[in-house]
Amino acid sequence: MASEKQPKVAVACPKCGHVQAEPPAAYSTVCKKCQQHYRVQEALRPTAPTPATIIEQRRVRCFQCGTEFDAPKAATSTMCKRCSSYVDLTDYRITQTVSKNFRTHGRLVIEEKGYVLNTEALVAEAVVKGRLIGKLTTQGALEIYSCARIKGTLAAGRLVIPAGNQFNWPEPLQVGAAEIGGEFVGKARASGTVLVKSTGRFFGEIEAAGLVVEPGGVFVGTARIGSLPG
Repeated sequence: MASEKQPKVAVACPKCGHVQAEPPAAYSTVCKKCQQHYRVQEALRPTAPTPATIIEQRRVRCFQCGTEFDAPKAATSTMCKRCSSYVDLTDYRITQTVSKNFRTHGRLVIEEKGYVLNTEALVAEAVVKGRLIGKLTTQGALEIYSCARIKGTLAAGRLVIPAGNQFNWPEPLQVGAAEIGGEFVGKARASGTVLVKSTGRFFGEIEAAGLVVEPGGVFVGTARIGSLPG
């Protein structure tokens, strides 16, 4: 009695895509179109391609030449693609007395027991709960708490006073924008919008491109709103 023919299955060549019939138990075969050897089982159960790793980037600016470029978010430092200068990306958390200048695209956090003196700091963002003597400039948010003790010069991309906190500043404060959730006493000059939140209170003077006072928020003082001269 003649043996029954073994059933076959359609297999696609991984090289050229040509489909041909092969025994399902076969180990390997040769493509009838491109003449390449391939393993039948691998063609029947192709391995899913490994997804490409996506490295999150952030936009930074060289402190030396001003060139903007992308750097990995997880990196702690990089080199300028134009002038090869070192660019610090480190976050700093200060919990004791430090006398140091900072130039980083990271975050500077001065805790309640932290004390930074004789500093000239240019950072991406800052949170001040402790003592600071010197000059502090942030490209982004500058978050200040009631327990902060600051002497010197401040400039911020965005001033933030969290709800339940107070900040009194005797000098005009230059900011890109401001978000007042607690209490601020002083004069703010903003190229953008000053937002007094529902929990916020602003006492003093405002020169800004825009002013928003949420229901429940308090503003007492004088305001000059509109485009500011450069």
